[in-house]
Amino acid sequence: MAGPRARRINIPLRRVAKGCAMLLFAVLANITVIQGFGARGLNADPRNQRSAIARFDHPRGDILTYDGTTVAVSRATARGPYVYRRVYPHGELYAPVTGTASLSRTTGIEGASDDVLSGDDPRIQVRSLVGHGRARGADVRLTITDRAQTAAYESLRAAGRPGAAVAVNPATGAILALASYPTYDPNAYTTTDPAELAKTDRRLRGDPAGPLVNRAVSQRYPPGSAFKLVTTAAALSSGEYSLTSRVDAPDRLRLPGSTAYLPETGGSCGDARPTLPDAFRSSCDTAFAGIGLQLGQDILRDQAEAFGFNDRDLTIPLQVTASTYPPNMNRAQTALSAIGRHDVRATPLMIAMLSAAVANHGVLMRPYLVEDVRLPDGSLIDRADPAPYRVSIPATLAGQLTSMMRTVTGAGGSGTASAIPGAQVAAKSGVGEDHALFTAFAPADTPEVAVGVVLEHAAPSTAALIARAVLEAALS
Repeated sequence: MAGPRARRINIPLRRVAKGCAMLLFAVLANITVIQGFGARGLNADPRNQRSAIARFDHPRGDILTYDGTTVAVSRATARGPYVYRRVYPHGELYAPVTGTASLSRTTGIEGASDDVLSGDDPRIQVRSLVGHGRARGADVRLTITDRAQTAAYESLRAAGRPGAAVAVNPATGAILALASYPTYDPNAYTTTDPAELAKTDRRLRGDPAGPLVNRAVSQRYPPGSAFKLVTTAAALSSGEYSLTSRVDAPDRLRLPGSTAYLPETGGSCGDARPTLPDAFRSSCDTAFAGIGLQLGQDILRDQAEAFGFNDRDLTIPLQVTASTYPPNMNRAQTALSAIGRHDVRATPLMIAMLSAAVANHGVLMRPYLVEDVRLPDGSLIDRADPAPYRVSIPATLAGQLTSMMRTVTGAGGSGTASAIPGAQVAAKSGVGEDHALFTAFAPADTPEVAVGVVLEHAAPSTAALIARAVLEAALS
């Protein structure tokens, strides 16, 4: 039995023991929190070199075009700690699609398909366990075709203006071309020198031309008269208009609730009472603003959303910035929205999707960029499954819009520059805040490709020529 002295000594010892136990518990709890909840954040921290070294200690899978051209590949480095680095053989041409895999981050398809390209996907890791080693990542084959992508990029570069061009197979949603200009050489991001990488990133991010902006899916533009496809579809769907309907097209239209007037940009539109198809062919602003006033913003918004506007969840698998049709407008704003002004905004991808929906009998297919994913031994682990995205308009209405769009590329139309000998082109041109827009599909009777082109601060005819080049390349 302990005496009084021993009991006095044990009191501070017990306090020390309790304190140590509490400290040990705190350490174990912190370790648990870090391992259970903080590991992902630590691995993603750009200051953590271990994750970057692990990312490049084995080859990533290749990225290929639909035609089999390799556009991203891993190459062995001369010395460590990074065993491999990424190489992009075609530089700027495919940069908006491939993105980059650098020491600090992955972008584009490199980021969206990182799990399969890196080999971290469970289906690939199972092969690693069976093979007793870290497997090479899987190969990703894109829907992009060499001819269409080259035509899109080279045409944009020749025009010398910022912009984008997108081509889509209307029957499947497969994206055949996705080009943005100006762009950058992704090889600049594959250096293994962190200081050089940081310098390159600062330079490109600070470039006022915005080469890192993927204008095809991230930049929104006022669609201008290209939006008249939506307004025409809403008019015909409403039952209040038909192909024989005559519409008011005054030389100027007073905007309700204001003293401002909307002028007819092309001068007089017919006899100021054209039929709906004639107003469409001549792209009469006052006529379509008047249609917008009669239909109202809710009908226009419903039709816009049937084409994909206001969808903030679209991925291809790149994240697509939502094209927008605004809420809560007054009547003057509604009139302007009917001709693609006010706060209506659309990406170049959306401009292509307008034509794609019409071309596919009113059914808009979900756009996508990845055709299939294969393991190094060639075995297939994933394949695209084309699926409807929206039923934009009834098939009969799609046929009517096709007939109207065909007149745009004929004599007296606003899109004659896109006409292709031997292949009827259905189109609609537009100008939004000094930006030229063009949407089209061909052949009009048996559509194979739909395009959307936006060119900043340019003439509509230049955008039409780019669309023609992409259409010809895709059809050849």
